Amino acid sequence: MDQSHLYQQIVESIRAEILSGVLKPGDPLPAMRKLTEQWDCTTGTIMRAYQELARQGLVISHVGQGTKVVDTLPEQNQTPLRRATLFNRTESFLLEIMTAGYTPDEIEQSLRVALDRWRTFSSAPEQPAPDVLRFVGSHDPAMALIAAHYHEVTEGFTLQLSFTGSLGGLIALAEKKADLAGCHLWDENTDTYNEPFVQKLLPGQKVALLTLAQRRVGLILTPGNPLGVRDLTDLARVGIRFVNRQPGSGTRVWLDAQLQRAGLDPSTISGYSDEKMTHSEVARAISKGQVDVGLGVETAALSFGLNFQLLTTERYDLVIPAETWEMDTVQALKGWLDSPQAKTAIHNLGGYDTTQTGTVHWVA
Repeated sequence: MDQSHLYQQIVESIRAEILSGVLKPGDPLPAMRKLTEQWDCTTGTIMRAYQELARQGLVISHVGQGTKVVDTLPEQNQTPLRRATLFNRTESFLLEIMTAGYTPDEIEQSLRVALDRWRTFSSAPEQPAPDVLRFVGSHDPAMALIAAHYHEVTEGFTLQLSFTGSLGGLIALAEKKADLAGCHLWDENTDTYNEPFVQKLLPGQKVALLTLAQRRVGLILTPGNPLGVRDLTDLARVGIRFVNRQPGSGTRVWLDAQLQRAGLDPSTISGYSDEKMTHSEVARAISKGQVDVGLGVETAALSFGLNFQLLTTERYDLVIPAETWEMDTVQALKGWLDSPQAKTAIHNLGGYDTTQTGTVHWVA
């Protein structure tokens, strides 16, 4: 091999090891003799490669101490190379799971669910960026899909997602810490969703309820449902481990109302106080065998390959105050939600009825 070009390959190989973390700050580089054997080249070729790495600010040499990775990488090298490393690792992961038979759509959905798990609530800034629309509210697996399309249809605007539960979303709207909220709060007295709670928490305000979809909600169960769980009364059986949602979530509100109707004491349910912030976390706990059953949307059960027992269908709305509704970017989102493409994309996630997706109901 041409020694004049080989040194460049050596540079790229060591550079990749540094930026991927294989070689950490302060680590010594391999001995020259070892590299000459590995690359079947002369000592001069290795020295030339080390000199180029030093020129790039990645390594430093000291007499008697050899050559080491610098303690702090140059800032100009970090961002693009970190991205390149991430891209390479992502490609390796995709190759592995696609070889195992998973489709790109299945992979994309699972990645969105996994990312949802890491999204937690944080207070919105007092003066939000002008190109950011702040969403606070109930967790829904389709919100990641909507956020991606929002960025596209609004030409660069961002939908910032914070999952706190339905009640937390409405409170954030009342406190001006959100621009829109995600809500699926069931009112036992009227047997309706969202409107009674919007009227209580946002009194006198004109608010649009933009329907995302009707969601299938029920018991998420271990594959094959070996314990034979069929309905909420089974949650009190000895040996059944349950995982709950946090207070203020629409799922928790519905569950507590149903337990009261059935005369079930929550204290008799093992795991009632074990709370998760999202449907994805509930499904993940079941998939890992930590618990036997939880309450959540069918989409999460499908994503983790779990059994599902339907209990109810609920309406999930985006709650948008009138002043926010008039924004061009919000109207672009509304237009996309009302399109066949949006309805197909949400329907394909599984567990959704998109007949009412994109419809608007006003609360005054």
